Amino acid sequence: MTVRLQKPRVLIFTLLLLLSSQPLGAFQNTDESVSDEQGNVDLQASRVYVFVGKTGLGHDHGVEGRLKSGQLTLNADTAAGRLEFNMQSFDADTDAARRYVGLKGSTDAGTRRQVNDNMKGADILNVQRFPTAVFEITSSKPVAQQKAGAQALPQYELSGKFTLHGRTQPLRIRVTAEEQNGRTHLRGSFTILQTNYGIRPYSKAFGAVGVADRLTIHGDVWLNAAAPAAAADR
Repeated sequence: MTVRLQKPRVLIFTLLLLLSSQPLGAFQNTDESVSDEQGNVDLQASRVYVFVGKTGLGHDHGVEGRLKSGQLTLNADTAAGRLEFNMQSFDADTDAARRYVGLKGSTDAGTRRQVNDNMKGADILNVQRFPTAVFEITSSKPVAQQKAGAQALPQYELSGKFTLHGRTQPLRIRVTAEEQNGRTHLRGSFTILQTNYGIRPYSKAFGAVGVADRLTIHGDVWLNAAAPAAAADR
């Protein structure tokens, strides 16, 4: 029996037909599908909330943001993890943000749009040039608690370097860790000065209306599984 091999031109044509019959999405990765695989942080559930205080006749604001990727190992002496913040996702005065930072009432859509334009524009955060901020966590050590009661949650100190707006500063955060249905819920807060990161706080009318230099940033982070422990502690 004689077996005839197809000519290369025919093989190429057949391959093109097979490829064209597949949906385009089968060969592409969207940002969401890629980021969901980057680490053990639950990106859908995790949030960052920022309290922005007023100066002069300005208004207090609450800002809600999301993470782009994240990995964290608790009880680690070195290379504990990395949290990457999606600065383009930051949204001023959402109802959730205002509740979280302790502000009452809501903000109308027009005002929110104006605040977001100012906050994310070239004069403040400049998210087009600096679309992410990064917390490189060098260690995550447990904190000894004095007179810890039965309901006291474990605490950890996360130490590392925080990069925002192209500037890097050392950072330490104390967080609580609560196990819930096989996941770990981390909560903690820290403060920064915008000017330390090369950001000029918003102001207008010769400073009569503006926001404070100091920001309070709250992390509300969920890990997809119980937080892994460092190998030395197993």
